[in-house]
Amino acid sequence: MSTLSYPTSRAADIIKSILWILLVGIALFCGAVLVSLTGFELYYSGRIYPGVSVSGIDLSGLEPPAAAEKLNLALDYSQKGQIQFKDGTLVWQATPAQLGFFLDANAGAQAAYQVGRRGNPLGALLAQFESWTTGINLPPTVIYDQRLTQQFLLALAKQIDKPVIEANLGINGADVVVHSGQVGRKLDVPDSLALVNVQLQTLQNAVVPLVVHETPPLILDASQQAELARSFLSQPLTLTLPDGGSEAGPWTFDIPTLANMLTIETVQTSTGSSYQVGINADLLRTYLANLAPSLAIGPQNARFTFNDDTHQLEVIQHAVIGRNLNIDSSVETINQKLMQGEHTVALVFDTINPPATDSSTGADLGITQLVQSTTSYFYGSDAARVQNIKAASSRFHGLLIAPGETFSMAQALGDITLDNGYAEALIILGDQTIKGVGGGVCQVSTTLFRTVFFAGFPVDERHPHAYRVGYYEQKSNGTSDPKLAGLDATVFFPLVDFKFTNDTPYWLLMETYVKGSSLTWKFYSTSDGRSVDWESTGPQNTVDPPPPLYTENPDLPTGKIKQVDWAAQGADISVTRVVSRDGNVYFQDKFATHYEAWQAKYQYGPGTEGIPTSEPTPSQ
Repeated sequence: MSTLSYPTSRAADIIKSILWILLVGIALFCGAVLVSLTGFELYYSGRIYPGVSVSGIDLSGLEPPAAAEKLNLALDYSQKGQIQFKDGTLVWQATPAQLGFFLDANAGAQAAYQVGRRGNPLGALLAQFESWTTGINLPPTVIYDQRLTQQFLLALAKQIDKPVIEANLGINGADVVVHSGQVGRKLDVPDSLALVNVQLQTLQNAVVPLVVHETPPLILDASQQAELARSFLSQPLTLTLPDGGSEAGPWTFDIPTLANMLTIETVQTSTGSSYQVGINADLLRTYLANLAPSLAIGPQNARFTFNDDTHQLEVIQHAVIGRNLNIDSSVETINQKLMQGEHTVALVFDTINPPATDSSTGADLGITQLVQSTTSYFYGSDAARVQNIKAASSRFHGLLIAPGETFSMAQALGDITLDNGYAEALIILGDQTIKGVGGGVCQVSTTLFRTVFFAGFPVDERHPHAYRVGYYEQKSNGTSDPKLAGLDATVFFPLVDFKFTNDTPYWLLMETYVKGSSLTWKFYSTSDGRSVDWESTGPQNTVDPPPPLYTENPDLPTGKIKQVDWAAQGADISVTRVVSRDGNVYFQDKFATHYEAWQAKYQYGPGTEGIPTSEPTPSQ
């Protein structure tokens, strides 16, 4: 087998030929490229490079003036675009040009022309390559004067902006005046301007929702409260006693007065603010405070008699439930009822039960037996004096005295007037005996004093008469018993009183009976074992009465002589009482009495002759 071989020089020549061919090829390619680039640059000298557009409008190969003209024709957004501003159902419209937004075609054309020509040669060449291969789309060049948009928004604000108006409710005379409120609105110009700026940059028609801030009033609608106020003033307000009581009232506020008392206040609730309509609480409270004393009723115990056979209490006068006007509750109730459309409202009272009611029993009160009975006599008393004794003693019949209570006779007796059943009879006033209303009441006070004295109760206040009175020393047969002197008591309301204390743990029931010429006073309770021992000094230091006194009375006829005062011997008397209980001295006291010597007095008519020089015999 043979092998072909070439000389080394032959191979080298081949390699050199190949390299030469490559070099020539490269040179020819570079020359061709250079010629092409030179031709490309020569062709696009003064023209926009291919692939360059502005806002999607191809400006390739156009000189800047022609490109600007093309942009002006193609981009008419400034004049024909529409921007709508919306606020609820309200819509306003403007062109971009009206908002100060314009497209600058010349600037846009120049920007397109500068693509591939700015920067260093390599960067420019790469930009040319990019535009030729993939294209470059430039944004439009715009002129935007935001002041025009701001002015447009400020003009809209004049239409949109509204002040906050509170609903108003008032009274004009007796008429209710109401005005509805208004929600405050204010256009937020900076925030709305920012939204416009974004939309204009898109070169698209758009709807811009305006930014409006709303401020509701505290009270927008007062119509409901207005109707309530009209209801308040639809008719007079009448206040009554509860349960149909008719002893006082009714009290009526006419519509004009009611209108003057009406109040309209702003109050906070869980849902916001509102008006509250009502009657002025201070005015109403003042009115009721002045009314309250006349409506107050003090509680009064029931009155009883003690049945000596059954030993049970029998009601003779029903208990009185006390009451006091509850002013605050009444004011609240009046406002509540008016809100419910009611104009006749019952006042509210607090009730007070007395300690002894109709249902109280003797066992409840400790009234189980007769503990004392005392009788005084008044033979010879005229009809007027007897009437006064009956009227005064009846005030105490069935009356209860609580354990520990200090009893005032004058307070229980009350006013001694003709209207209360009293008649005119002789009374002691100062240094004389005159005719006055209530003569004979001291027969009652004297009888009570003696009942208290012999029952062994402490006496807190007692006043004797100025002189000895024959009635208070009478016995059952009408004769005089000097031992009874010094056991009298006078009462002259409200200056002179008789008081004693029920110092037992039991209630005390008093009964009084007038029969013929006698007054019997009974005490019913439960005996605590006390007993009474007493003694009297009898009249001491006696003084004879002065001579009779005669005075002329022009109202008497001639020859008429009338005795108006009777002589009485003056004296000092001391009565000592010892009260024992269970064999031991409980307490003791002394009642010292000084009686003035009393002068007989006579009146005679003018011209009467033979005026007596000695005192006639006193008549009863």
